[in-house]
Amino acid sequence: MSAASVIAGGGAALGIELGSTRIKACLVDAANPTTVLAVGSHEWENALEDGVWTYSEDAVWAGLQAAYADLVADVRRQGAELTDLAGIGVSAMMHGYLAFDADGTLLVPFRTWRNTSTGAAAAELTDLLGVNIPLRWSIAHLHQAILDDEAHLASLAKINTLAGWVHEKLTGRFALGVGDASGMFPIDASGGYDRDRIAAYDAHAAGFLAGRSLVDLLPEVLPAGADAGTLTAEGAALLDPSGVLRPGAVAAPAEGDAGTGMVATNAVAPRTGNVSAGTSIFAMVVLERPLERVHTEIDLVTTPAGDPVAMVHCNNGASELAAWASLFARFAAASGQSLTTDAVYETLLREALEGAADAGGVLAYNHLSGEPIAGLDEGRPLVVRTPDADFSLANLMRAQVYGVFATLAIGMQTIADEGVALDAMFAHGGVFRTAGVAQRFLAGALDAPVTVGDTAAEGGAWGMAVLAAFAAARAGALPGTQDADDAASARHDPSPEHPADLATYLTDGVFAGAASVTADPQPADVAGFADYLARYRAGLAVEAAAIPALPLRGIRSSNEGTA
Repeated sequence: MSAASVIAGGGAALGIELGSTRIKACLVDAANPTTVLAVGSHEWENALEDGVWTYSEDAVWAGLQAAYADLVADVRRQGAELTDLAGIGVSAMMHGYLAFDADGTLLVPFRTWRNTSTGAAAAELTDLLGVNIPLRWSIAHLHQAILDDEAHLASLAKINTLAGWVHEKLTGRFALGVGDASGMFPIDASGGYDRDRIAAYDAHAAGFLAGRSLVDLLPEVLPAGADAGTLTAEGAALLDPSGVLRPGAVAAPAEGDAGTGMVATNAVAPRTGNVSAGTSIFAMVVLERPLERVHTEIDLVTTPAGDPVAMVHCNNGASELAAWASLFARFAAASGQSLTTDAVYETLLREALEGAADAGGVLAYNHLSGEPIAGLDEGRPLVVRTPDADFSLANLMRAQVYGVFATLAIGMQTIADEGVALDAMFAHGGVFRTAGVAQRFLAGALDAPVTVGDTAAEGGAWGMAVLAAFAAARAGALPGTQDADDAASARHDPSPEHPADLATYLTDGVFAGAASVTADPQPADVAGFADYLARYRAGLAVEAAAIPALPLRGIRSSNEGTA
């Protein structure tokens, strides 16, 4: 069936992901999500307002509409019109703090994951709850607001993540996928908020809660494939102000970008893991057993199905690499040799292969913002070398790619020390589009095989579209499979058209026969990266000294590209 026929027949599933520098929309055949029917995107950037990294409310809705309109333009170029969807889902950058009153009015500007002002709250809660509470988590932001006695708390009725907020506006449901919810507050084995820890927090914050429970402020938790509502008439109009899109699409539970990255790489089963590289970089390892100790380097979150995951999250990923690529692109243009972005990356990354295994003594720190794993509250991107270093383009670029992975490697060592078993590590993100470079270096950094599939560059929007297709299939909403009246019973009576669990759906369906390439670690790369990382760790003292010595110049926005 042609793409136009699938779209016209209402057989498409839409995934939208609000990333740090781009909002992406991906339309797939809901019956065969490997078939991408159309894509759209909109670039945006966070702003530093009064010391808070944020996106304005207007920017969220304008960006959402712009990304959708760009996708519709792609649909129309194929001679089709997008009027009905089988499924829809929203994902976004995880964590952060969105606070609302009883009428749904946003009380303070969105506080994103990049803000590192919650140290006192995170430390207090880690001690109270007996589990690592990272600076980024929603409960850390809420508790810091309590510690700071912020005025908006008097009107606070609920808090949410960015994905959960958009989902609520599209469907009317105050609900969230378990993977994203696990970045708000710890999840227990039941797949809901940890009841014992909720009780501990309720007692600890009784003065603020005033008879309420923390659960009263948090969205309902749902696993992948659960009933998360449908696209309402108001939601359709918000997404498509032209009025062409009709309501009724089955909505998947909203998810975080970590969860959609796991879906996009088929890393949702125990003993699998993935690395997602973008503005931030993080690794997710699905656990067979709980970790033995509390580690501040590791977040305990879940897959979209609710399985426990050890997450190593680094605030700084490929944005500094992108800045260097932009600089060299401008140099090429100034010399009369204009190159596409992909060509610039191809040239620079291929050159990195010619560098020394330890980058010749050149160090690159990609810290545009604070980096908790490195003990940094702020960031100062640096290139550092000694006079006897071999300063060449090849070594500079290898150092830059190593710099993307360095802090991640520090955190991953903690997982290795816990004896966590890992059979397969997958990677995705734009930096892996140039075959055989970043993938090879990551294998050396982790001293483990790294697999990149055909979907590696599609990213989270495609992963969310797959989750939307999964939800539509479980609800019996695919054209020609089942009447809507029977959808509820399908969730309890699995069949090929109504899959029982996410891991089976991905492995036996979406990724069956999918092409991939695995890079084994090369001994020279392993040894070279180890030498690089030892110097990198020592050089963190230089990075730390740069923060007070070089205060910010008052620039109020970041303009970070992605690889």
